[in-house]
Amino acid sequence: MLSDQDHLTPAHRRILLLAWAGWLFDFYDLILYSFLLTEISRELHLAREEHSLVLGFSLGMTAGGGVLFGVLADRFGRRPILQITILTYSLGTVMCGFSTSLGSLLFWRGVTGLGVGGEWGSGHTLIAETFPPRRRGHFGALMQSGAPLGVGLAAVMGTLFTPAYGWRATFIVSGLPALLVAAFRKGIPESDLWELRRREAGGGQRLGAPLAALFRGGIRGTAFKALVLAVLNMSAYWFTYVWFPGYLQEERGMTVARSGIWILVIVAGELVGYATFGTVSDWIGRKSAFTLYAVLMSCGLALLTLFWDVIAPSRGLLLSAMGLVGIGTGTWSNFGPFFSELFPTSLRNSAVGAALNLARGVQFFTPLVITWV
Repeated sequence: MLSDQDHLTPAHRRILLLAWAGWLFDFYDLILYSFLLTEISRELHLAREEHSLVLGFSLGMTAGGGVLFGVLADRFGRRPILQITILTYSLGTVMCGFSTSLGSLLFWRGVTGLGVGGEWGSGHTLIAETFPPRRRGHFGALMQSGAPLGVGLAAVMGTLFTPAYGWRATFIVSGLPALLVAAFRKGIPESDLWELRRREAGGGQRLGAPLAALFRGGIRGTAFKALVLAVLNMSAYWFTYVWFPGYLQEERGMTVARSGIWILVIVAGELVGYATFGTVSDWIGRKSAFTLYAVLMSCGLALLTLFWDVIAPSRGLLLSAMGLVGIGTGTWSNFGPFFSELFPTSLRNSAVGAALNLARGVQFFTPLVITWV
């Protein structure tokens, strides 16, 4: 079995590359809209509240995607569903470039959210079931490192590419991840743990069985705690990223280009956080590492809000605070390995996908709350 191998094989590397790239463009597609608000508003005449609706709806659809594709992956396998999720969010993003109204934009952003919600759970489950357990945290964190790169790419495309070529071209070009599926379609093996469980069960299980199992006594409490943890961490993250670019521009007087550059400082911190979290969690444990990195993010946010006037005269302190926020988001590297270890193979993808993406779906209210505040 792949998970019993002492060293990485070419199959491991292909799995990691597809899951990592899929998550990079997954996050890129979800974040990109925030950088295109002004251009879209100018052409489609959308109000701020309508943009909040689009942002919230796409986040809400990630919950549906996490549950739907999680159940499908437990029934039909990790590999095909991972590929389908990438194709789904790529299609949604491309079609956003052809939107002519709020309704069509809302629909295609919903399709994007659906695919985005499914990709994370399938990718992390496939890694958890094929990589050596003693390095599971490390390789799960490597996959998660695609997220800050996705944010950075969205910032670059939104602030440099879009002013020159327009928001429609940005969406259309952003459909390129679909080519990943074509390139890696035949080189990705199925999870041997999933195949073993399927053989032992005498074939595929009933489609809704994994989801129903989450509400049984033995697993229900674990699933609920996993959901609460994800909701709290997700809320802190999305409040920061939906609100922070506007905060820098409107409250601190930065230009769009300059705010994008400062966001890249946070992205650089994220790369450090994601790169180190996996190793730290394999060393001191998932829960201890999560607590440590959450405290770092809290300290960074406190400095940038409550103590901005104190640290503003020092560019070094501002950069350090933004770096702390970025490093603290390394907590996201915890969820894939940790949740995968909490649930059995028969319902792992459903549980992992549902826990994270139901939490992300709750973030439907985040843009609305930020607009209200």
